[in-house]
Amino acid sequence: MKSITNFLETYFLHFNAAALVDAADEYNLQLAKGNKMMITLAGAMSTAEIGKILAEMIRQDKVHIISCTGANLEEDIMNLVAHDHYERIPNYRDLTPENENDLLKRQLNRVTDTCIPEEEAFRRIQGNIERFWKRAEDHGERYLPHEYMYQLLLDGCLKEHYQIDPKDSWVLAAAEKNIPMVVPGWEDSTLGNIFASNCILGKLTSTTMKSGIDYMTFLAQWYTDTSKSSSIGFFQIGGGIAGDFPICVVPMLEQDLERPTPLWSYFCQISDSTTSYGSYSGAVPNEKITWGKLAIETPKYIIESDATIVAPLIFAKILGW
Repeated sequence: MKSITNFLETYFLHFNAAALVDAADEYNLQLAKGNKMMITLAGAMSTAEIGKILAEMIRQDKVHIISCTGANLEEDIMNLVAHDHYERIPNYRDLTPENENDLLKRQLNRVTDTCIPEEEAFRRIQGNIERFWKRAEDHGERYLPHEYMYQLLLDGCLKEHYQIDPKDSWVLAAAEKNIPMVVPGWEDSTLGNIFASNCILGKLTSTTMKSGIDYMTFLAQWYTDTSKSSSIGFFQIGGGIAGDFPICVVPMLEQDLERPTPLWSYFCQISDSTTSYGSYSGAVPNEKITWGKLAIETPKYIIESDATIVAPLIFAKILGW
């Protein structure tokens, strides 16, 4: 019945609401032309359970490559195996430092109104992922961070611990389709810290994990190959490294490697970062023209709002719901 789409088209007519509808419609036009789309995930979108709808976007070939933080990569899997132990705190603004310390003692890591149960989440993940790291090292193999996570999920060793419907895990959906991924700055995540700890203890060597340079060289080749037959759009949730890292591949190819390269064919960013001095997350899309990322004619949208509200609505419209 397309009830969400009808609601948006009836009531979302001005300002950020209109930009939301326009961005979704242009996203669908890009797909209709046969173009490919990248989605970037910053913030705590996995803990916000974006997988409930992003997984369906992946299954329906509405997204073709993902850039995400290490936290979003691992937190989707944490939600998959420890969901029943999460705690929601609606009155989080009222917490005192003593209240926060009590959460620490209970090993509950708070993200706004949601507490991630550290012990329950990592008891199920850590030992298993360390097994894949060690196996690769013993065989002289090296993989990217998300490739180890794909191996973990596709192995099935976590299935007995699933606490949500697996169709609501976007990383599992990505693993099953083996869609490309880049995870810049993966070291800045809990599993990244655990891997570094293993290296410090002499249990693993750092070269067993491929790095951000490996991600950029992979992305350069993927963009070069893909852009030969289709344009590529860029849908950014939040700011930071998840967005800045992959969008830079175009000027790198064009300027540093001196390879004629098509610019991104579409750009949309959802962010609550307002325009300010020197802020990348709050920069208007036109600023990216000066960096050789977007063209004058590139469709550009910025939606200044909460991505946990906006992204599901846009995805629903793209899916035709």
